[in-house]
Amino acid sequence: MASGSDNNGDQQLKLYSYHRSSCAYRVRIALNLKGLKYEYKAVNLLKGEQFSPEFRKLNPIGYVPVLVDGDIAVSDSFAILLYLEEKYPQHPLLPKDLQRKAINFQAANIVCSSIQPLQNLAVLNYIEERVSPDAKIEWAKVHIGKGFAALEDLLKNYAGRYATGDEVSFADLFLAPQIHAAFTWFNLDMTQFPLLSRLHEAYNEIPAFVDARPDKQPDAPS
Repeated sequence: MASGSDNNGDQQLKLYSYHRSSCAYRVRIALNLKGLKYEYKAVNLLKGEQFSPEFRKLNPIGYVPVLVDGDIAVSDSFAILLYLEEKYPQHPLLPKDLQRKAINFQAANIVCSSIQPLQNLAVLNYIEERVSPDAKIEWAKVHIGKGFAALEDLLKNYAGRYATGDEVSFADLFLAPQIHAAFTWFNLDMTQFPLLSRLHEAYNEIPAFVDARPDKQPDAPS
């Protein structure tokens, strides 16, 4: 059971998650920021639990996360975050300014379309099997670096304390897990990306972000 003040009434949310999934990580941050209590339902990707018939009823493609809210099941982190923003408007994550809202969507899409899919578990396992273990790390570094360079350029005229200003917003939920992965699992040289490195430090000061980290989850190795 994840912690958080119960602002969603008697109906408890359920989040199907894997501790190292950056996509699930995004949703955990949003739930924490919005103060929503939820039940953590661990899905072990290494054991292939995401391909079970039971889980595929929730998400036919077999990916985490999935959010269950009563009789509604929403999969895909982008869709879940938009759902949460509409259903639970406390602590809004999208700015009202149209240009800044668009920048948030652009930054989020760089992460979820041009970085994360190229370094997810299935892709890296395929490269390791077909080429070598070392090749998968270099592959990940190349594509993370390319995306990070684009993000630095995109955000340089918008960033404040956080990605698009002085309030945490939608883009930060996508950036934090990806930057964490670059530091923790891929040992990327982050001196090339001073803005993203500064954001990483800022995120580490926010309890909602810290509590969503992979090592804080119930299914994380002890």
